[in-house]
Amino acid sequence: MSAQSTQEQVFAKGNEAICLGAIAAGCRHYYGYPITPQNDIPEYMSARLPELGGTFLQAESEVATINFILGTAASGKRVMTSSSGPGISLMQEGLSYMAGSELPCVVVNICRSGPGLGGIAASQGDYLQAVKCGGHGGYKMPVLAPHSVEEMYSLTMLAFDLADRYRSPAMILGDAVVGQMKEPFLPTSYDPAGITQKPWATTGCAGRQPQIVKSLFLKDDAIERHNWKLWQKYEEMKAREVRHEEYRLEGARIGVVAFGTAARVVKTAVQWARAEGIAAGLLRPITLFPFPEKAIDGWARRLDHLLVVEMNTGQMVEDVRAATSAHDKIRFHGRPCAIPTPEEILKQLRTLAGRHA
Repeated sequence: MSAQSTQEQVFAKGNEAICLGAIAAGCRHYYGYPITPQNDIPEYMSARLPELGGTFLQAESEVATINFILGTAASGKRVMTSSSGPGISLMQEGLSYMAGSELPCVVVNICRSGPGLGGIAASQGDYLQAVKCGGHGGYKMPVLAPHSVEEMYSLTMLAFDLADRYRSPAMILGDAVVGQMKEPFLPTSYDPAGITQKPWATTGCAGRQPQIVKSLFLKDDAIERHNWKLWQKYEEMKAREVRHEEYRLEGARIGVVAFGTAARVVKTAVQWARAEGIAAGLLRPITLFPFPEKAIDGWARRLDHLLVVEMNTGQMVEDVRAATSAHDKIRFHGRPCAIPTPEEILKQLRTLAGRHA
């Protein structure tokens, strides 16, 4: 498998595809600490980055990791880390510092079951942590949710561009299924859409005035003005960066909203439902922040029922309810720390269509 070939199909794990996408996007710095089920990522980066002239460092903890990330990001270099739920929790303070300092990086969360140590089963239980941001201060960051190995590759490249464009951390929110499964995909060439010039970076002040990267604002109303500046950036993300997929929406009377692995399962159930004459369709959020609120609201108003499917006890469903006033149409189907089957989703669709047999 080669990160340099973009003309032939590659057969890779989702976790490996993330590495291929990061390297293609020019990331040459990775810091991290092992945790299942994402260990393929540091293993791959430890082998590839040194031979590319880059840096791989296994830190002593996730707390150290995010601070290494902060320092490298301040120098203007593309940098990333990856972990799972417990590790991402330990990074929250550093992520808040990076958001406040307006520093770009990419953070990958291959979710495992929780809370606590939980287990290594696939889960979407970190949705709220990602989109509401677990650190202090009310910051936001782009959150991308791949549902295939190809998207693990392409959305990683996009994450680096979004991080640079908005000077913000960006997150890939995957899970153990999409991280560990293998499938062929055609790597697309990287088309840089990010910011290549970073005049804010701390690259040495010879010949210019020194500049300071910071998140501490103590004078007068400086911190209030800084918060409104960040807010404006997040509003711009909402206006420009919403992404979603529409699947079999034509003539749909029963809609499903799902992301990541759950959406992949739903697609099969929708195919089966259509074969039975049930007009079902799927709207899949690709950006969890910014969330496709307008698309969901417009669709919900035309539907008879809207089913939200998640691999948790109900997290994204809160954002679906917030997006539309059609609350009486919304139903939820959750499998915490387990993968829903197409059969059980089809059963839900049959029930909503009035077919109870």
